[in-house]
Amino acid sequence: MSDPNGEETPGGSGRRARGELESDVLAALWAADRPLTAGQVRERLRGNLAYTTVLTILSRLYDKGVLLRHREGRGYAYTPASDEASHTAQRMRTLLDSGSDREAVLTRFVSELSEQDEELLHHLLSEHDPSDSDGP
Repeated sequence: MSDPNGEETPGGSGRRARGELESDVLAALWAADRPLTAGQVRERLRGNLAYTTVLTILSRLYDKGVLLRHREGRGYAYTPASDEASHTAQRMRTLLDSGSDREAVLTRFVSELSEQDEELLHHLLSEHDPSDSDGP
């Protein structure tokens, strides 16, 4: 079964999990080379979603500041307010800020990184080391 927003509820089948539809809409917009209308977004999503469901998700994302929009015909065309990396980084910061023990969260996060991601993080941190500045 699904809730009125087309999101999965316990016992449902073939429906998206909560938040997955927003992620799918954002992915479609990031992959596009131009702003898309609700109908164009709907065409790029799997499943047979109602136009009104897609429009609701786009409106919610716009209200959250995640999307920009401009008039196109009688409706709007939407584009992401930021690229995927910036959006994900902001979500990570928000989650980190909401925890009660920042050190514990960061410690757990780092301990669960793959070896390749750990090496990349070390490299990125060394590039941003303020003690390595060439300034006076």
